[in-house]
Amino acid sequence: MDFPAIALIELNSIATGTRAADAMVKKAPVEIVRVGTIQRGKFLVLIGGSVGAVDESYREGLRVGGETVVDKVFLPEVHPTVRDAVLGKRQVEPYDALGVIETANVAAVVEAADAAVKGAVVTVMEIRLGDGLGGKGLAHFTGKVHDVEAAVEIGVARIRDRQIWIREIVIPSLHEDMARKIGDSTRFRRLRSEE
Repeated sequence: MDFPAIALIELNSIATGTRAADAMVKKAPVEIVRVGTIQRGKFLVLIGGSVGAVDESYREGLRVGGETVVDKVFLPEVHPTVRDAVLGKRQVEPYDALGVIETANVAAVVEAADAAVKGAVVTVMEIRLGDGLGGKGLAHFTGKVHDVEAAVEIGVARIRDRQIWIREIVIPSLHEDMARKIGDSTRFRRLRSEE
């Protein structure tokens, strides 16, 4: 899936989210990349396509979603590694530092990750969206210590005005056992698809 733009709408109503997703795909020629429920009863709609089509579809989703929209993000020029990470691709390479951004909402972490990787020379190790996290968003970055520090700072600055719970940390020289385990999976209990 190679598209220049993505948008994600996070809603607190499954019924309204289903209706919004249908309206979005009917409004413009976009691809519904993922759609469905996550923990704490939220509903996510992730679309991709051309910038104009995604923008039109995104605005329709916000209109239909109304007051049930919890968070949202429209990235007209999404970084390819962020797009891949949102789709579940993990990148594990040797690194000096690990950076983590954790957010109360899913859309916020996608926006933070995109800003981080565009603003500093880092690798997006993974982005997790909601499931297994109680509805939170989680992004891991790797690279040289100063680059990871810059990336985390840039990412958090991008979403700070959202008035949501955010936690961030940079760990230089992660212990090799910890690095190996995180490289395998960030889930305490691995999913069968990861085994």
